[in-house]
Amino acid sequence: MARIVVLGGTGYAGRHIVSEAVSRGHDVIAISRSIPTDAVEGASYVQGSALDISSLANAFDGADAVVSALSPRGDMADRVLEALTNVIAELADTSTRLGVIGGAGGSLVTPEGPRLFDLDFPEEYKHEAQVGIDSLALLESTDASLDWFFIHPAEVFGPWAEGERTGHYRDGGDVLVRDAEGRSFISGADFAVAVVDEIERPAHRRGRFTVGY
Repeated sequence: MARIVVLGGTGYAGRHIVSEAVSRGHDVIAISRSIPTDAVEGASYVQGSALDISSLANAFDGADAVVSALSPRGDMADRVLEALTNVIAELADTSTRLGVIGGAGGSLVTPEGPRLFDLDFPEEYKHEAQVGIDSLALLESTDASLDWFFIHPAEVFGPWAEGERTGHYRDGGDVLVRDAEGRSFISGADFAVAVVDEIERPAHRRGRFTVGY
């Protein structure tokens, strides 16, 4: 059993990760700035923000993994990198693994590139995608002692395309995962399966990967 802390644990990706980790018997702490209205049974909840690490008390103590599922939206639109920087500093000189949830935009379209972001990317999603790209760059600049992973969901991922839990997904490495019909999709539940699998069986130390069907 691992002790897993999920920042943004009441958001779309975060709640799925909390639920999947709890279902596997892990000790899970979900951190959010608001009190959840649909708490996952078996998880512990801490109200606070990575923008103020002191508000999290000792939530990181003894954690095997911290997963950042923070979204650059609302009043966090321009502050996710600040929050992630605080988390990185807090985990310095510990053995805690850091996982960061990004977006599809930074994924390569082919092994040689370009990124999805560099093609005809929707304007309304560019800010969020850029934050994900900058978050990966921040992780890559950290000291080699920090064990981290960064995971890109498929192109279609969110509450508007919920899907089901199948327990299956494909790891595309740096490349966006598409099915035989060219669709790039992953359900929230199966995305969470990939995240918890990576925590249980690390395969991408200080690296990124994409997931989809």
